This record gives sequence, structure tokens and C-alpha cells, in this order.
Amino acid sequence: MDDAAADDDARLAKELGILLKATQAALHQRMDEVLRPLGLTVSQYACLSTLHAQPGITGSELARRTFVSRQSMNVLIRGLERQGLVERAEEPGPRRERATVPTPAGSRALDAAETRVAEVTARMLGGLDPGQRAALQDGLVASRDALLG
Repeated sequence: MDDAAADDDARLAKELGILLKATQAALHQRMDEVLRPLGLTVSQYACLSTLHAQPGITGSELARRTFVSRQSMNVLIRGLERQGLVERAEEPGPRRERATVPTPAGSRALDAAETRVAEVTARMLGGLDPGQRAALQDGLVASRDALLG
């Protein structure tokens, strides 16, 4: 690769990184706008969604999957508990953690939130045809895996 091509690649990589961050910020902002009337934050929504998909998941794993620290997750769970959206088991499990699961109210809140978030993601992807959507997904998965590997 010649110097000009290397410079173009470096410029493109930088622009893509900035574009990904700007897209993530815009997505977060739009999700926050539709979730706020439901009394939820984006992090609370992510927590409820993960708990619904994997009831009883450990707090540490829940924090990893929702991109918050373990300490922040404890605060999130306590807030969701106060709202009556999750409950914790009385007895600790094998790792001395109390399993957390959505309550019926939490499941209803999640259903409403998922409908609103689906509208946001449909808007985000609205300008892409199915092939472009698949290519975007493939590219993002490959990029994520390269960073994690």
C-alpha cells in the first residue's frame, strides 16, 4: 500500500470512528426521549431487557451486558426495585448474589418500552434496504469482534 492509500485508510478509519460515536449518541438521545415518558432511562431499559431475556443473571454479568459498572448496576437495580419493576430473591444464590427478575409491572413497562425503541431503530434504519442493513450488521459485528479479540 502506498502512502496516499495508507493516509486515505487512516482518514476513513478516523471518520468512521467519529461517525459511530455520533450515531450512538443520537440513538441514545432518541431512545431517552421515547423512554422518559415511561419513567425509564436507557440504562434501566437495557437492564429490564436483559433480565427478561436471562432471568436470574448475575449482577456482574448484567453490568457487563448493559455497559455499566457493577456499582452503577447496584444503583440501577435499587431504583428499579423502588419503582416495583424488579424484585430480588430473598435468599442468595450460589455466588452469594440474590437473583433479580422483572415483576409483572416490569414486564409491562418493558413491552411498552420495546415498542417505542423499535420505532426509533426503524427510523434509524429506514433509509437502508435489506442488503445494506445486512452489510451494516456484518461490518459492525466484525468491527466489534476485532476490538474484543
